[in-house]
Amino acid sequence: MITKMTGILTRVLDDELRLQVGPIEYQLLVAESVRRVVQMRAGEEITFHISEYLEGNSSGNRFIPRLIGFIAESELDFFDLFCTVEKIGVKKALKAMARPVKEIADAIVRQDVKWLSTLPGIGATTAEQIVTTLKRKVMPFTAGPAAADDKPGKAKPVNEGATAADGKLLDDIYLALMGLGLAPAEARGQLDSLLARGKTFATVQEALGLLFSHQ
Repeated sequence: MITKMTGILTRVLDDELRLQVGPIEYQLLVAESVRRVVQMRAGEEITFHISEYLEGNSSGNRFIPRLIGFIAESELDFFDLFCTVEKIGVKKALKAMARPVKEIADAIVRQDVKWLSTLPGIGATTAEQIVTTLKRKVMPFTAGPAAADDKPGKAKPVNEGATAADGKLLDDIYLALMGLGLAPAEARGQLDSLLARGKTFATVQEALGLLFSHQ
C-alpha cells in the first residue's frame, strides 16, 4: 500500500493533479483545499500523503485503482474520518473538503449545521449527520497544525512574482469571494483567473481590487 509519494508536480487540473515520480506520472485526486495550495507550484518537488481506493461501476464488474493526495498527514486522517459519516463516500468527501480542515473541524465542534451546509455537496440533513457522527471525534483537528510544506520559511509568498501560492491567503480570498455570494465553483474560477494574470497581491483587499477592477 502506498502511504507517501514525493515527486515533481507536472499538472494541476480541476479535481486532480499529476505527479512525476521517476519515469512514472501518477494521477492524484485532491480536495479543493489542497488544489488551492499547490496550483501555482508546478515544476516543484512536493510530498503527498496518500490514500488508495478502488472505484467501481454500477454493475460492480470493473474496478479502477485511485490515489488521493493530501499535503499534511492530519488532512488525510480527517478525510478518513469524514468518510465514516453515513452516505459520505470518497468522492463526496473530496468535493466537500473545499475549506481547510481546521475550519471544518471547528464548525463540527460548535455544531454549526448552517456553515457546514455551505460546503459543496453538503445539504442540511447531511450536515446534521456530520455533526452527530463526528462532534466528539474532531477536536484534535481544531488545532490546525501546519503541513510540512506550509511551515514558515518553506512556502513562498504570492507576491514573489506569483510563482507560488500562499495557501492561507488564497483560502481567505476564496472565502471572501463566497461571502460576496459566489458559489464555490465560481469563487474557484475567479481565483484561478486572478492567479493566471500574474499580478502581485499581499492582502485579500488587494486581490479583490485586482479582480473587480477588470469587471
